[in-house]
Amino acid sequence: MSYKFQLDMFEGPLDLLLYLIRKNEVNIYDIPIVQITEQYLECIEMMKMLDLDGIGEFLVMAATLLQIKSRMLLPPDPNEKDDPEDPRVELVRRLEEYQRIKEAAEELRLRAEKRSDLFPRRVDAEALDELKDDSKEVFFEANLFDLITALTAALQNKPEKGSYEVVKEEHTVEKKIHTILHILVDRPRIFLKELFENAADKMEVIVTFMAVLELCRVKEVVVVQKRLFADIELVRNTDNIVVVQSPVEAVDGRA
Repeated sequence: MSYKFQLDMFEGPLDLLLYLIRKNEVNIYDIPIVQITEQYLECIEMMKMLDLDGIGEFLVMAATLLQIKSRMLLPPDPNEKDDPEDPRVELVRRLEEYQRIKEAAEELRLRAEKRSDLFPRRVDAEALDELKDDSKEVFFEANLFDLITALTAALQNKPEKGSYEVVKEEHTVEKKIHTILHILVDRPRIFLKELFENAADKMEVIVTFMAVLELCRVKEVVVVQKRLFADIELVRNTDNIVVVQSPVEAVDGRA
């Protein structure tokens, strides 16, 4: 089963690099290439295992990172008169350019929102205040790589099954979807980590993850965080919660 799973403002390999830079709180102009490359490869290995669409672009970037890593590990050429150029320069330039495009897109989106307010529906002021008071907590929308990071951590803590007997499949995506929705009938939200912890083995963790992706795809649930990189929560996709996109952060200095 293959999924085309994209969330706004977070779709490609440069987004993954920016995500890792922010999560590790490193300077974009001094990227620890070995650390970032290892985390990047770990992430796309998980994407390959899940058979997610669009992985080709990520593999190209992986090759670029490995090339930069190898160049940085090589000793300097004693016959080279001038100081060699930092092999990360071109990557940093691409990240800066991409970030500027994202910031411009965000600015256009905000302008479009303001424009839409010029001709609002007529709503009674008192009713509007009541709607604002009734709104729930504000959440940040989690992205695909937040989900994959949570999945990777969960799989590291689950043992492999020791038996190799052919048995009837215990878990299916359809059954797990039903289970998650049933939980959300009784509870307003549930932590993704809790779903993973309740899984008996790695296979059930993966099936749970695929069920969450499918629920997101059909817009039955939203995956949210109280703050960036916080634990992910699943919430039914209703009008009584406020979900905002993660803020676009500058890449200069500490990203």
